[in-house]
Amino acid sequence: MHFCGMNTLSKFCIFTLLFISSLTIMVGSAIAPALSGIIEATDFNFPPSLLITLPALGVLVFAPIIGKLTNVLGPFKLLALSLIPYAVLGVIGAYLGNQYLLLIDRFLLGAATVAIQVSVTGLIAQLFSGPTRMKIIAWQGMAIELGGVVFLSIGGILGEWHWQAPFYIYLTALFCLFLLYTTIPKNTPTEAEQTRETQHKPSAQKTIWAICAASLAAMVLFFVSFVTLPLYLDQGFDFSESIIGYYMAFISLMAIATASQMPKVVSKFGDAKTVAIGFLFFCFGYVVFAATHQIAFLILAAIFIGIGFGLTVPLLNHMTVEASTPETRGKNLGRYSMGIFGGQFLSTFITFISKDYITIYWVAAAFGILVCLVLFILFKKVLNT
Repeated sequence: MHFCGMNTLSKFCIFTLLFISSLTIMVGSAIAPALSGIIEATDFNFPPSLLITLPALGVLVFAPIIGKLTNVLGPFKLLALSLIPYAVLGVIGAYLGNQYLLLIDRFLLGAATVAIQVSVTGLIAQLFSGPTRMKIIAWQGMAIELGGVVFLSIGGILGEWHWQAPFYIYLTALFCLFLLYTTIPKNTPTEAEQTRETQHKPSAQKTIWAICAASLAAMVLFFVSFVTLPLYLDQGFDFSESIIGYYMAFISLMAIATASQMPKVVSKFGDAKTVAIGFLFFCFGYVVFAATHQIAFLILAAIFIGIGFGLTVPLLNHMTVEASTPETRGKNLGRYSMGIFGGQFLSTFITFISKDYITIYWVAAAFGILVCLVLFILFKKVLNT
């Protein structure tokens, strides 16, 4: 089998995998800056956030089906087939005048999104192994966060021009399809290689469910900041929209920087302790938000939240791959996607806890330390690390 190596010729292969991975964050970030214009132009009568979160709900519904399809079609073919509906469903949202059709369109876009996430990670698992695989998955987490920064910026620029323009960003998937066929080897592991990998990898369901629970909790805690900060920073610090955007982009940049160092942290502390440390930093971040009301401390809080993401989400993705056999990988990656997007969807309801953002941040901090302790004990038990 021809594996992508870390040589010069394979840089295009790695770039393609990372670029395609960024499409998963694009699903919401592309149109987010133009949300008010979209609502006004379409007479949308439902909560505006639904247009951002409905794809996440689609992921939850379709993830089990996609997991099974991965084993039937293989990750390469599934990825190729999912990029086309992603582009089509994304761009036609600009022309659906009926709000119910628009909601259905955004929901179905979630199916294409989870197919992309599961299949691109499955390809990484096939093409790389060992420490190189962890490094690529860490880069994948960085690419997703960087994609959020880039697509939010592009969506904002296009949204100022016309409310329909951000929807055309989804056509990027067609360029990704071209890259897929020109840079990624279509070979799959031989039966002997699959058998050998199966013999060396555990498939304990307790491990997978613990990872999925941790993934859901990590995304809830990470997206609490994205759901609440736009209004909190406006009301509490009188920040402008652009300053709020820069601040939230800084959180993502901190997540990128931390993800790049995650493999080094894992080599020193191990998987279980690294995940626990990540949740501890989530806790620190929300304690700073809740206990301080000075602009200088906002930078510290952003650093902590970014570190929390960088030490949890990319690592949990890698742990899912490592805990799977070739036969269970598709199903387990589907479950991981359910945890990730389920956390995003659940975070939209965080404001139901209280109308006071300080109270919300104290609750988030308490949740962070609780998850830190529970997962540390749980992972120690199921992973023996």
